[in-house]
Amino acid sequence: MKIVGIGVDIVDNKRIKLSIKNKKFVSRIFGKNEIFNSVKFKKKTNYFSKRFAAKEAFVKSLGTGFREDLNFKDIEILNDKLGKPYYKLSLKIKKLIKKKKKVKNFNLFLSISDEKEYSIAFTLIQSK
Repeated sequence: MKIVGIGVDIVDNKRIKLSIKNKKFVSRIFGKNEIFNSVKFKKKTNYFSKRFAAKEAFVKSLGTGFREDLNFKDIEILNDKLGKPYYKLSLKIKKLIKKKKKVKNFNLFLSISDEKEYSIAFTLIQSK
């Protein structure tokens, strides 16, 4: 197994707090599942900030940024039953990772955290 991609991003929560007041921003950046699941969280700003950072960290781990028909909504961050965040791997995302990283099989890891002022995300792509 080999690490083929690493990405990290940090977000100022104040910036996202202002942005999520705009419903167009929310619907342009976040997927239906992310918006639906946000009702479970008291701190909406931190919830959305961590997901925004995770999307940025993901494209950095690919080394592409948002190009080649890849947009924010293509990348969804969900939580398992224990609360652990993970990337929802659509067919589009799977194909993109395989193409850009030249791997047949991979693991995708995500860690997110927040404090009062900042949220951070770390992504790792590992070939199997």
